[in-house]
Amino acid sequence: MAVRDFTPGVLGPQAAEWLSGRRGDPVEPRYAATVMLLRDGGSGVQVFMLRRVATMEFAPRTWVFPGGGVDPRDDAPDVPWAGPAPQEWAALMRCEEGLARSLVCAAVREVFEECGVLLAGPSADTVVADLRAPEWDVERAALLSKEQSFAELLLRRDLVLRSDLLSAQGRWVTPEFERRRYDTFFFAALLPEGQIPDDDTSEADHADWTDPAGLLAAYQAGGAILLPPTVVSVERIRDAASAADFVATARPSAAVVPQLVEVAGQPTIRADLP
Repeated sequence: MAVRDFTPGVLGPQAAEWLSGRRGDPVEPRYAATVMLLRDGGSGVQVFMLRRVATMEFAPRTWVFPGGGVDPRDDAPDVPWAGPAPQEWAALMRCEEGLARSLVCAAVREVFEECGVLLAGPSADTVVADLRAPEWDVERAALLSKEQSFAELLLRRDLVLRSDLLSAQGRWVTPEFERRRYDTFFFAALLPEGQIPDDDTSEADHADWTDPAGLLAAYQAGGAILLPPTVVSVERIRDAASAADFVATARPSAAVVPQLVEVAGQPTIRADLP
């Protein structure tokens, strides 16, 4: 175990209020999935990231990976599936099978919704190569509006979800003092050949390939907002030998649950890292 301390940043007033005893019962965390979409760049591994718009209730102006909450329909037993089965993911992520299926499905769905990258193909060893046709924009819009589930999209398109393109990269739970909480499972995936991520999402005002070292430097200088799990993840990406090496190295899914403590009179988020 390694202990890391983080400043609450923009959540400082909320953290101070919690430490002072002016608190209610902690909010129950909602399950979520997020994906580090990677490629090799000229100076190292790059990761596709989004900066959330200032009007978002959770983590406004914060740099994040594509992801979001699990939809109840993500646990569809009939979802077309290739790669490790849900029960194998359940063992790896230390959760029950239905939740594992939901999380993997949510991860693939969210990457498609938020940046137009689809980790699915016509067969167990292929991936959709070109998503630039307007019909794919219609599919994304139907997912976002809840008009269709991800399983329905795959079944109608005769595609299979490629769970083998993902690797488990850990699990973080939002600290108790925050008003919106998530139990988030982290995944990594390589950018499929032929696909191009975009910024066509209303949740972000900027979305692009990011240099980890540059983002971390901006964070240290106060010019970028990152949550603790993102800081740790981006540090790991910065230090990776290649995108493929990063994805090939799975991480344990034991939950990291940061605690709010007081250090030198200041609220501090403390995390025990595996």
